[in-house]
Amino acid sequence: MNKRIVFSVIGFVIVLFSIWFFVDTKEENNDFSEKVKVSLREVGHQLLLSNQDSTSLVLPVIKLTESKYQLKFENTLSFEPSLLVATVKKTFQNSGFDNSYFVEVSPCDLTEVSYSYEMKNLQGKSIIPCRSRVLPKNCYVIEVKFTDMKPTANSATYLYILAIIAFIGFQFLFYKKKQPLINITNSSNKEVSTEKYQSLGIFHFYPNQNKLVKESDEINLSKKECEILAIFIEKPNQIIKREELMKRVWEDNGVIVGRSLDTYVSKLRKKLKADTSIKISNVHGVGYKLELGN
Repeated sequence: MNKRIVFSVIGFVIVLFSIWFFVDTKEENNDFSEKVKVSLREVGHQLLLSNQDSTSLVLPVIKLTESKYQLKFENTLSFEPSLLVATVKKTFQNSGFDNSYFVEVSPCDLTEVSYSYEMKNLQGKSIIPCRSRVLPKNCYVIEVKFTDMKPTANSATYLYILAIIAFIGFQFLFYKKKQPLINITNSSNKEVSTEKYQSLGIFHFYPNQNKLVKESDEINLSKKECEILAIFIEKPNQIIKREELMKRVWEDNGVIVGRSLDTYVSKLRKKLKADTSIKISNVHGVGYKLELGN
């Protein structure tokens, strides 16, 4: 089977799994959040009943973070910490929670902590201080933080995004790897250059790469050498006037340019000398001619 198809299928499966994980985790966290709110309202109701208060309200439970919730009351109340510990534990057990959690009781102005304790699951050791010390009547806020939460919806979102990025990146790298950098393979399995060239005797002339190629050997050309040779190849076996060469390459008729032209032509002769059928002749007083033998 084609490797690209295999990798594409694997990537597709990863994406599907990430989507499933994201949706499943989000729904699970939403269900958990609603159950926590209902449970904490029951805790608040039991605390009010312990104060002989059956009329005042337990205010809506606020979700502060993915793992932290806040319980508040309409009126002031007083209670023993042992009652709070027992009520929270019983209510959470009835709701099927086996999470570890941390409970903190503060005055409504949140200036200090009146009482706090930590409840571990079956594998941990709980810390429950001063159960019998009665908290005086006051306006209280109770905050519960779950300390061993599963990955949240936000975490799942990050995993989902990372999976998508990894899949796209993998496909991009695989595609780039499959692309030839310089050569392509023809039907006879011979490597040929994708760059267009012009044949010149035993040479291949690559004007865009400023080079001549003879079999496996490359001969680098300067930009001026390349431009001059390209003009010669346009008009093989024809006389090209010096003025035309200088105008097209330098667009200047100065003496320095003329001498430069002679220098570059001389360099081209040396680089083409491997093929005796190629000759750049000097037509005295007129210009040059690229002579190609049969």
